[in-house]
Amino acid sequence: MRVRLTQLDGKLPNLALMKLAHWHLSKGDEVDFRESVYNDLFEPDYDFVYGSAIFTSTEKKIQIFKRNFPAAIVGGTGYDSSVKVEHLIGCEEYGYEHYDYSIYPSFKHSIGFTQRGCRLRCSFCVVPKKEGKNQVVNSIYDIWRPGTERKLFLLDNDFFGQEKWADRANEIIDGKFKVCFNQGINVRLIHKEGAQALAKMKYMDDQFKTKRIYTAWDNRRDEAIFNKGIGILLESGIKPGHIMVYMLCGYWKWETWDDIFYRFNEMVRMGLMPYPMVYSQPDANSIPVKELRRFQRWVIRRYYQFMDFTEYKATGWKDEPKYPIEDSLF
Repeated sequence: MRVRLTQLDGKLPNLALMKLAHWHLSKGDEVDFRESVYNDLFEPDYDFVYGSAIFTSTEKKIQIFKRNFPAAIVGGTGYDSSVKVEHLIGCEEYGYEHYDYSIYPSFKHSIGFTQRGCRLRCSFCVVPKKEGKNQVVNSIYDIWRPGTERKLFLLDNDFFGQEKWADRANEIIDGKFKVCFNQGINVRLIHKEGAQALAKMKYMDDQFKTKRIYTAWDNRRDEAIFNKGIGILLESGIKPGHIMVYMLCGYWKWETWDDIFYRFNEMVRMGLMPYPMVYSQPDANSIPVKELRRFQRWVIRRYYQFMDFTEYKATGWKDEPKYPIEDSLF
């Protein structure tokens, strides 16, 4: 059979498509990987067409893809989280942990999950509904590709919530791996033992160039528990400048600019790196999405270091790109 795999968005390799590539190639099928949503005049007929989307902002692109490939199976958090690879190929949920990297020949690192699910049930997050409670799925050596650099992208949503977090942490430390916790560390539930283990790791940003830990402060009402968790990280020897904090903006209907700037100013005061994440559904909040996008860019580009937001709105935003900065998995 001939199969088309289509990555509809995202910069990192798509694990669902890598699973499908492995399964189909193991059956002797021919696999074409493409990012184009169009059915090229010279493309062959396919027995199966798959597409995967992470972001809801990809909706228009998905519509074009579906028009070009009416029989395509499309899944992912950006379209339909109920579509799971394991169901498509007849395996138990999360039971197929095999990935083919050949569709991403320029990607030289290793990527995967040591755990799935989360202890929390945040209303804006799809993980609890999609994956359920925390469960162990892989060791570090299951994820790492022997013969490649010891650089890992871990996509775990709750690394320290899994039963075997200490075993996984020791594998990272003893194996001298550089690790990017791409989805962040749950600072609300961090404990002293976990923070001490984290401090011993070579934690990195997604370019593996800078020391970086990602976490989040989603609303002002979590201030006390957020500050407690940050305190635990700092007491363990992690520098505040290493911590990037995603701040959800525009989700809570009661949220005001005072609430947003309170969190922002507190993080700057502590020496952390705030990173606004705009919840972009129309009319979700009284603050216009366009204004939140301006705030996002003002923070991410560090314009706040030499220009206040009022001045930026009056002059500095005019060079904004046509398309917004890509958000995370919210």
